[in-house]
Amino acid sequence: MLVAMLQMIVVGAGGGKWDLLRSNIGVSAMHMQLLNNDRVVIFDLTDFGASNISLPNNRCRDNPKDLALQHDCTAHSVEYNVASNSIRPLFVYSNTWCSSGAAMLDGSLMQTGGFNDGYNTVRVFKPCNDNSCDWQEFSNVLTHRRWYASNHILPDGRQIIFGGRDRFSYEFYPKTSGADLAVELSFLKDTRDPTIENNLYPFVFLNVDGNMFVFTNNRAIMFDYVRRVVVRTYPTIPGGDPRNYPSSGSAVLLPLRISSGAVVAEVLVCGGAPKGSFTSANNGNFVTALNTCGRIRINDPNPQWLMETMPLARVMGDMVLLPNGNVLIINGAAAGTAGWGIARNPVLTPLVYRPNNQAGSRFEAQNATSIPRMYHSNAILLRDGRVLVSGSNPNAYYTFTGVLYPTDLTMQAYSPEYLDPQFAPLRSNIVSPASHSQLGYGQLLTINFTLPQPTINATTLTISIVAPPFTTHSFSMNQRLLLLTTSNVTSLGGSNYQLRVSTPNSKILAPPGYYLLFLVYQQVPSPGIWVQFK
Repeated sequence: MLVAMLQMIVVGAGGGKWDLLRSNIGVSAMHMQLLNNDRVVIFDLTDFGASNISLPNNRCRDNPKDLALQHDCTAHSVEYNVASNSIRPLFVYSNTWCSSGAAMLDGSLMQTGGFNDGYNTVRVFKPCNDNSCDWQEFSNVLTHRRWYASNHILPDGRQIIFGGRDRFSYEFYPKTSGADLAVELSFLKDTRDPTIENNLYPFVFLNVDGNMFVFTNNRAIMFDYVRRVVVRTYPTIPGGDPRNYPSSGSAVLLPLRISSGAVVAEVLVCGGAPKGSFTSANNGNFVTALNTCGRIRINDPNPQWLMETMPLARVMGDMVLLPNGNVLIINGAAAGTAGWGIARNPVLTPLVYRPNNQAGSRFEAQNATSIPRMYHSNAILLRDGRVLVSGSNPNAYYTFTGVLYPTDLTMQAYSPEYLDPQFAPLRSNIVSPASHSQLGYGQLLTINFTLPQPTINATTLTISIVAPPFTTHSFSMNQRLLLLTTSNVTSLGGSNYQLRVSTPNSKILAPPGYYLLFLVYQQVPSPGIWVQFK
């Protein structure tokens, strides 16, 4: 393969292990969402011809609006069963290309927009365990077309949808009386670079005060969507280079530590491409990606960016919040930008960012993969603590030969260092509550667990809850991790223990829906359990 002759970025590594789960999942993993039955919904787009997996029972998709293949007997979405390592083809009708979404209160994936006949479409996938569930689609229900938009769950359970190509507005879904239209937001237009954009897939996070932090290109605002006003404008990120699509960096809201005091909210933005990189790449000049991260405490009286330098430059990377509060930075390239065939030099080495370390000692390189994950690749956290990695298709069609980076349909699992067998004595198991328990807000929750230790250090024990995100194009929408305060850790005899923990006291801190709950001891997480906040 030509790719073997290309420069690949590999650095001396720390830990972690890679496993190939499947050599072919049938579709390119442009979008991924973990659901509360431990299955992952994966989908690509429909307008670029056949995929690599057939629809079942001789079913075909007949869509006169399709721009490539109006009679198509292949699937463009699949469901991955983590437990059985199996794939089930799904039927999606309208074009999901570069769309957005989030998991809702009842655990269903509500997915919005796309291209062509998918511009104003909403799709719903309700998880099931008997393989009977499939996509439901609702055409022409969005007020504005949403292509390259970003979504976030709100405390009232609705999604707010920001932006999209040539759409400088936001709207809500499901629609409610008095809130059924789109509202213009000039910030989305002001941050658009002519002909290049750099304002697509905005980085949006629900702040602890209920307002929305919105970052696009190189700037950010705090937006009160209830009163429709910008309540704060942040400094431009130092250097002024763009961080959003197509100069695709990535961003996370760092873990929120829930205690009796004020909750500190910090945003971390990493990677991207220097100004002009998109134009240069289209002319055959692949500029080195950014190697910087900006970190900002968004509620400080005078918030300023703290800049940090990564060991590796990276564009189109993914940032995954791990159960122990660290950040995994994975996938991407070292030069060029997002787009068809305009990136070079795959970055094969993941990084772990430890936010609680001193500045200058937060990054550590991990063991490298051998598979490039370029444009349209993805990574998401699983309940067992592994990270599912798939995708990479910088080609307009499924192309397997004659190109620098062929379409990749493999699926891998990256096991962070905490899953190494040497840490087994520190790995707990949650006995109760049972998985899928419903939790209230401001509740004192009793957790029983086992840990193969005769005594434990309660000061190194934490409960984390993680909202599984909808991930595409280097941004994990609705990704959120809360660290909860534990108390009354007691021994029940042998390796059995009990603790109490206070759940978040508001839907602003933890919007309603399903979360993964982990018990973390000395940085080693238990397998997670599903819990639902209502």
